[in-house]
Amino acid sequence: MVVQNDATSYTAAANRALLSELNWDDSRDFEAAARGFIASLEDPIIADDQGRPAWDLNAYPFLAEETAPPTVNPSLWRQSRLLTLYHGLFKVTDGVYQIRGFDLSVMSIIESDNGYVVVDPLLTAPTAKAGMELVYRHLGKKPIVAVIYTHSHIDHWGGVKGVIAEADVQAGKVKVIAPEHFLEYAISENIIVGNVMSRRATYMYGNLLPRGPKGQVGAGLGQTTSSGPVTLIDPTDYITATSQILTIDGLTIEFRPHLIPKLLPR
Repeated sequence: MVVQNDATSYTAAANRALLSELNWDDSRDFEAAARGFIASLEDPIIADDQGRPAWDLNAYPFLAEETAPPTVNPSLWRQSRLLTLYHGLFKVTDGVYQIRGFDLSVMSIIESDNGYVVVDPLLTAPTAKAGMELVYRHLGKKPIVAVIYTHSHIDHWGGVKGVIAEADVQAGKVKVIAPEHFLEYAISENIIVGNVMSRRATYMYGNLLPRGPKGQVGAGLGQTTSSGPVTLIDPTDYITATSQILTIDGLTIEFRPHLIPKLLPR
């Protein structure tokens, strides 16, 4: 049982003090969060293959209130409102789209000549699968020709089997691209010290707390972690040098430091 207490006088005072430090009348973040919106899911529950909820888009109804309560940092409250108000499929620019608000992280989708390149397929398979189904519904059903893992944090690759099949990778139909030494770091981080990382995430994100203004409100970069199965497919191609260039189904990508991909003119 989790005891949910009111804010102490010190917490309430610290949160009040922040109200005078920021311009709360500036609404450009809400305009930016809504820009490019295409669609979201009609059913708010994303379930795994056993029917268990992996993600609930409507788990934070209390965030409809504009003003943060004394128990919550006002900036976190506002960020969490942005994350829950705007979720689904968004257009970033011509040929580049994102799935936002379906997990802790964001999944990007880039159109190639005949299919899609997926960048960072979320944390778990059910949320990644739901995101791609939304893409297929509104952008068209085309094959995924490549998946890019930008780095070893689990929320950037754990949903890969929700978007592609390992058999297609082994058959050469899909490339999986990652930074050099990706598997070494992914295994070190998530298996060798997996228990420590899991406990760290629980403390950091509060994902086991009840949702509410005296419990879990948001995780900053996303609302929380999804609870579906984590998957992994070994990379087929590695980025080993700054400005390395790969051409994938007519799409030329230059990989910069930290594996931030830059699309080159076609």
